[in-house]
Amino acid sequence: MRLYLASTSPARLATLRAVGIEPVPVPSHVDEDAVAAAAGPQDPDAFVTLLARAKAEAVAERLVDDGGLDGLVLGGDSAFEIDGVVHGKPHLPETARERWRAQRGRSGVLHSGHWLIDARGGLLGRAVGGATSAVVHFASDITDDEIDAYIATGEPLEVAGAFTIDSKGAGFIDRIEGDPHTVVGLSVPYLRTLVRSLGIEWPELWNR
Repeated sequence: MRLYLASTSPARLATLRAVGIEPVPVPSHVDEDAVAAAAGPQDPDAFVTLLARAKAEAVAERLVDDGGLDGLVLGGDSAFEIDGVVHGKPHLPETARERWRAQRGRSGVLHSGHWLIDARGGLLGRAVGGATSAVVHFASDITDDEIDAYIATGEPLEVAGAFTIDSKGAGFIDRIEGDPHTVVGLSVPYLRTLVRSLGIEWPELWNR
C-alpha cells in the first residue's frame, strides 16, 4: 500500500521511515495563511486539522489529475499553544528568540492535525482525520546564549513552536506528556487508527 505524504517535513518523513513506511513525499504548495484567513478563528485542534486537510486534498487532486495516484494521501500540520495563544512557524530569528525567552521554564501544548484520504485505484474515496496533542515542558535553565546558538542553526525557524524534540532542540525539553510523535508532527498511533478506520490493516503500509 503506497502512502503519499503531503508534506516536505523531514521530521514526518523520518518518523514514517522509522516505523517501516516509505512514503512518497509530495509538496502541497498550500498557502497556509490564506486558508487560515478564509476559515476565520478556530480552536487549535480544528486549526491544524483544517490545514492538514487542505494539504492532503491539494496533493490528492493534483495527483488524480496527473493520473499517478494509487494509495493513501496523508496531510499534516502542527501548531504550538501557550497562554491560550497559538503559534506556528516563527520564520524570523527575532520571532523565534522572543518565543524561546517566553517559554523557557514553562509548558505548552503541541497540536498536530492529520488528514488521510483513501485514493486507491486513483479514485478519491473516504477521508478521515483529526488532531492529537501533547504537553511540552521546557527546561528552566536555558540561557540566552543557548537560545542564540540554537537560532543560529536555523532549525527552529521552520517548525511549529520554534523547537524540535528529534534534533538539536531536544536538550532544552524536560519532558513530554502524551505521544512524543505528536510533537514531531505526526502521531503514529493515531495514524494507525485512521488507516484501520478505512478498512486497511496497518502492516499493509510497511515496506516489504
